[in-house]
Amino acid sequence: MASDLAAKAKEAFIDDHFELAVDFYSQAIAIDPNNPDLFSDRAQANIKLKNFTEAVADANRAIGLDSSNPKAYLRKGMACFSLEEYQTAKTAFEAGSSLAPEDTRFTDWIEKCDKCIEEENGELPTQSSDATPTNVVVPSSTTEDAEQVKDTSNEVITTTSKPKYRSEFYQRPEEVVVTIFAKGIPADNVFVNYGEQILSVTIDVPGEDPYIFQPRLFGKIVPTKCRFEVLSTKVEIRLAKAESIHWTSLEFGQNSLVVQRSNVSTGNQRPTYPSSRPTRDWDKLEAQVKKEEKDEKLDGDAALNKFFRDIYKDADEDTRRAMRKSFVESNGTVLSTNWKEVGSKVVEGTPPEGMEMKKWEY
Repeated sequence: MASDLAAKAKEAFIDDHFELAVDFYSQAIAIDPNNPDLFSDRAQANIKLKNFTEAVADANRAIGLDSSNPKAYLRKGMACFSLEEYQTAKTAFEAGSSLAPEDTRFTDWIEKCDKCIEEENGELPTQSSDATPTNVVVPSSTTEDAEQVKDTSNEVITTTSKPKYRSEFYQRPEEVVVTIFAKGIPADNVFVNYGEQILSVTIDVPGEDPYIFQPRLFGKIVPTKCRFEVLSTKVEIRLAKAESIHWTSLEFGQNSLVVQRSNVSTGNQRPTYPSSRPTRDWDKLEAQVKKEEKDEKLDGDAALNKFFRDIYKDADEDTRRAMRKSFVESNGTVLSTNWKEVGSKVVEGTPPEGMEMKKWEY
């Protein structure tokens, strides 16, 4: 069945029906999710549709399933190049070239990447995104991979996947922390990949549609320093900034400007400025506070209050609403976490044994 769908996808691709090809490949992948060729071929169709972030994700899945497939590295490199991820693209082309040294397309693409990297390093960091885009033509070839790919420096990359999980981010001078609120997801079902300016997150739970989060990031990151952790209630991703700039949003947009670094250094040392305030190591202070909270031994009302605070902090919105409503309406004598139970009625107070409730009169 999967092979029949793959054949239909190839026919649609040849007829330039790229959206139909992606649909057929997706159906085939649902049946045979461990077939690297299906992901690699869908990446090619996504490149034709200029869905470059999706193409990178597909190529990464193909490489994860078969790291000896040069075709997957070629398509990953082409998609990254179109996203101006020149160093990531070059790394992919070099890996593909080592697997297929006779394929001159890898050499041509590596030369293109080197030229773009040199130009990029020579540009001022304050350059805006209003620069005129350049058309990039793939080297001619008789194979199906020969195609024209346009640069998308002015294009906003969006995903079409349903936002199954809520996400948010916060930042420090050196990193951006992205949180995806997905409860009870096994770590083996979470796939995270990083590029120079791209984040690709896939949560693939059997029996459900995969959740795909693939923003083109506001600024560049250092992929080798990025990491993620799958917790019981969320997936936390830490992105190491390549430059100490303030991100006004998580995703790159048409009106995004490259912001000046908060600290500009002309040497190996960061500049310092006179101040009457003592210098604080905030990371060290945060770690100390967390350790004190962990080691803190409470009893009585203090322990009970901390227990309720922990429940409220990790609860969903309905649980929090139930806790607030029951506590207020019962004058602090009832604390319910069941919104279905307390949402449609007034919560009556329940005084402790041996006591009675009286209405306060002013």
